[in-house]
Amino acid sequence: MDPIRRPAPFVLVSTGHGSMIVPRLDYRPVDEHGGGYGVGYQLFNSSVFDPEEVGLVLQMLELRRHHFGDGVMALDCGANIGVHTVEWARAMSGWGTVISIEPQERIYYALAGNVALNNCMNARVLHAAVGNEVGIIEIASPNYLIPGSFGSFELRKRETTEFIGQEIDYDGGEKSQVNIVTIDSLGFDRLDFLKLDVEGMELEALHGALGAIKAFKPQILAEVIKCEPGSIEGFLTELGYRVHRLGINLLAIHEDDPGLANVNVAPI
Repeated sequence: MDPIRRPAPFVLVSTGHGSMIVPRLDYRPVDEHGGGYGVGYQLFNSSVFDPEEVGLVLQMLELRRHHFGDGVMALDCGANIGVHTVEWARAMSGWGTVISIEPQERIYYALAGNVALNNCMNARVLHAAVGNEVGIIEIASPNYLIPGSFGSFELRKRETTEFIGQEIDYDGGEKSQVNIVTIDSLGFDRLDFLKLDVEGMELEALHGALGAIKAFKPQILAEVIKCEPGSIEGFLTELGYRVHRLGINLLAIHEDDPGLANVNVAPI
């Protein structure tokens, strides 16, 4: 009997972060010379994804351990296939925990597989979106059989929605229902680090985390390029945070955090 022929959009890759399941078409081409971007694009071309950003977070986690002791809790919202998750979990083995959240179902499967493949026993993954209220969100889906920067996919269409390398049918295409949670609804009894890479929903996620932010004053790394200018800075500054610009991200550390003295980035 002839084998069934079918596409293979996900492949196992040896990377600088360990062996990882990666969408092989995870890139947006930007020129005729092979230039592009995307998590997969970086992994296939350099074997690592944003190493400076990953390294910075690992330093922040070590600072929280130094000042607040073992039991560090880190939350990775918009975890994609889990580069940050795997690196954090590996580094915090024996003294910290990672919770990772990813709304795209197929990408979530890769995330869960990478956690298992790398024996991240101190990591837990959730298939959900993060916002300012608990409920259900109906989302479109990229086509994983053609090129696209899947980590750039936005759950909600906006006037300025990014073209990820393929057209997304937000209106008439097939939809799926995904749970949307607030960070406060997860009921943490400690939160040390919060990463938000949720493609324009960062401010909503922060509003849904207000209780945890006030209670635990976590260090926060948030992507800001798809948010209203100044909105996240203003929100966090009012809560007592010192905000530092790092490319497309903001690093925010509360003024009461003793780790603030160890940060060598100039505040905004």
